[in-house]
Amino acid sequence: MQETIIVTGGAGFIGSNFILQRMREDAAPASSIVNLDYLTYAGNLSNLASVASDSRYEFVHGDIGDRGLFRALLEKHKPQAIIHFAAESHVDRSIRGPDDFIRTNIDGTFALLEETRAYWSRLAEEERKIFRFLHVSTDEVYGSLGPGDPPFSERTSYAPNSPYAASKAASDHLVRAYHHTYGLPTLTTNCSNNYGPFQFPEKLIPLMILNARDGKPLPVYGDGKNVRDWLYVEDHCAAIATVLRRGRPGETYNIGGWNEKPNLEIVQTICDLVDELAPPGPAPRRELITFVKDRPGHDRRYAMDARKIERELGWRPKETFDTGIRKTVRWYLENEEWARDVTSGSYRQWITTHYSS
Repeated sequence: MQETIIVTGGAGFIGSNFILQRMREDAAPASSIVNLDYLTYAGNLSNLASVASDSRYEFVHGDIGDRGLFRALLEKHKPQAIIHFAAESHVDRSIRGPDDFIRTNIDGTFALLEETRAYWSRLAEEERKIFRFLHVSTDEVYGSLGPGDPPFSERTSYAPNSPYAASKAASDHLVRAYHHTYGLPTLTTNCSNNYGPFQFPEKLIPLMILNARDGKPLPVYGDGKNVRDWLYVEDHCAAIATVLRRGRPGETYNIGGWNEKPNLEIVQTICDLVDELAPPGPAPRRELITFVKDRPGHDRRYAMDARKIERELGWRPKETFDTGIRKTVRWYLENEEWARDVTSGSYRQWITTHYSS
């Protein structure tokens, strides 16, 4: 029997890394991935150029809110799992315009759940037992921590502080409800801040790498002391694969990198690595750091307690922050064409507008 996974948002940062990892590590010819992606500004099919002609991979251009399209994909491919990455995910964009976040993250997730429930309910009993719907979420649903607070656990109450976080919290609740009400075998993962290859450069780490390379200002919010837990994207993808294989339906698993660091330290580390790995600039890159007005509702600290996934499923991150950030800086410096293609036009206009203050 052919094993098929439908991945939503597979042309985005984490989704494309997941597909590349699965295609690389799963050599079984009977295993295939269908990638449903609407290709919004952060979706990029060039991320997947290396697998585009692989017979085990298929791309479908479409919106997760198009229930007819998704229903047809379910009937055609008869998947054993759905992995739901598709989301609007940038806090700053959600502050300036929350509409897309509500439509994609809440309405889109609801559409997937409804069609998946109808499909799953028609499966034979043995097929229903092995089917999974895995929903990929974020630590931001938990809100903000004080300096001495314990990390977020799976039992932490939700307290989202941005339209983005609120939309993801709502989608998490829908997924939970579809398990408890209808018995749909769902899994939810809440991850900390990801970084690594193919991340759209509106996010902190790729933005700082590219600006530092080009000698541009490095805008840091507030005092730069906001703390995040950083997770290398390939570690995250391996964790998702582990949850899909061994996770218990109805459960939530926090995925973290055990790397709490303030934003200013992240930027300083990037400056030093770019100084080391790129052609020298007129001055040390740390001199490019510029503090800008803090964004509204900026959470002070995130930290993840990932002991549950370690204890129950045996997953731990392989990369330290030092090894992961070095790989990431090197990748961006060695892939200038990719970076140039995704940072043209509307992206430059967004950066100019958002950081003009």
